Amino acid sequence: MSKARPEDANAAARIAGNAGKLLMVARGSGLLQGKALGSVGDAISNAFITRIIRETNPDDGLLSEEDKDDESRLEKRRVWVVDPLDGTREFSENRDDWAVHVALVIDGIPAACAVDLPSLGLTFSTAQPPPIAPAPPGRPRILVSRTRPPEVALKVAEILNGELIHMGSAGAKAMAVLRGQAHAYVHSGGQFEWDSAAPAGVAAAAGLHVSRLDGSPLRYNQPDPYLPDLIICRPELAPEILKAVAAQ
Repeated sequence: MSKARPEDANAAARIAGNAGKLLMVARGSGLLQGKALGSVGDAISNAFITRIIRETNPDDGLLSEEDKDDESRLEKRRVWVVDPLDGTREFSENRDDWAVHVALVIDGIPAACAVDLPSLGLTFSTAQPPPIAPAPPGRPRILVSRTRPPEVALKVAEILNGELIHMGSAGAKAMAVLRGQAHAYVHSGGQFEWDSAAPAGVAAAAGLHVSRLDGSPLRYNQPDPYLPDLIICRPELAPEILKAVAAQ
């Protein structure tokens, strides 16, 4: 299996971080609001990220939420999977829970990844995986979508006597587990490869449990990029969560 080059993770972090800075400038300009701001944010971040990747890694494949899928990526072992603005709604509402995702997938596995949280001034990368912060006190805190909390997460919280915490971006939720703000992120439905590739790569590199709901590995650069479910959680809690999911 191929490995990422030493410079790949650093490049992912720089690309994500600089895209985040562009987005902060766009939001801070005051020229646009609401959906118009979100649309411009998606466009400028995507243009920046994809141009940099194509110029610096012309032989690699590329899958972006904001571009038409180029199926030539399926013939390549190295494929960049990016979400230029994960949490467009949160970005346009001046919230903090949005992110930029940049992931290099090699042979279907996230190998060099970065998640930038621009509003917080934080970039998490596989170049220097951060340590897992101590768990928050009290009963398990389960992160779910603000707009569509999945039934499986409600059931897991019920079985574990946990509480649901609503948050925007998938990247923000995954990094919240890493930062010790929650115990787990449990999701089902409505996600694609670009939603989870970078967060899953960073989380796994840091030592969190990362899998699909049935415990199987997440795999990327598939013909159909729909990848609807995942668990990202503290490793000591993984057996209980997987058992709770299997009981449904």
